[in-house]
Amino acid sequence: MQITLNNIGKRYNYEWIFRNINYEFTIGDNCVILGANGSGKSTLLQVIAGNIISSEGNIKYTINTQQSDIPQENLFHYLSFASPYLELFEEFTLAESIDFQAKFKPFYKGLDTKAIIALTQLEKAQNKQLKHYSSGMKQRVRLALAILCDTPLLLLDEPTSNLDKKAIEWYQNLITNYTKNRLVVVCSNQLEQEYFFCKKQLQIEEYK
Repeated sequence: MQITLNNIGKRYNYEWIFRNINYEFTIGDNCVILGANGSGKSTLLQVIAGNIISSEGNIKYTINTQQSDIPQENLFHYLSFASPYLELFEEFTLAESIDFQAKFKPFYKGLDTKAIIALTQLEKAQNKQLKHYSSGMKQRVRLALAILCDTPLLLLDEPTSNLDKKAIEWYQNLITNYTKNRLVVVCSNQLEQEYFFCKKQLQIEEYK
């Protein structure tokens, strides 16, 4: 997959968050968007995901195998997204969350609900509603649902938020094993543990 940003800018009222971003994301060159809190990196990721409309410029999405552009309204079929602010259905158990997502997007071939639960390492809590999970456990669920989906585009906003050392190692293993032949874009506050696999960096402060 390839994403091309052409003169992208976003403002709220009269304040520009970022402007004049011309950038290309391609499979094989996973990228991290770096910046301090409030710098606009999460906003840029939301623009890339199609959740927020840019104030200027345009974005082109291309599937390499088809050599055809993807209309922005159809982009959700091709991407998975995880962030600490993403709401979960807290009345669901872990198994119910997995089964619900599978109705909309396929998981990697060979991964059924039981296998995904094992990969989350949350077997002891699998029958609890998510509202009873800790913040770190919920982040594991968010990351597993995104990373284990069979989509060509994976967007991760501060993925190690609320994770302890053991859980960070779990995240890194999941990334290593389930991001081949995908385009991954990460937002981070200069935490290398989040983007150890990224070859390219976009410094959001350069586009003010």
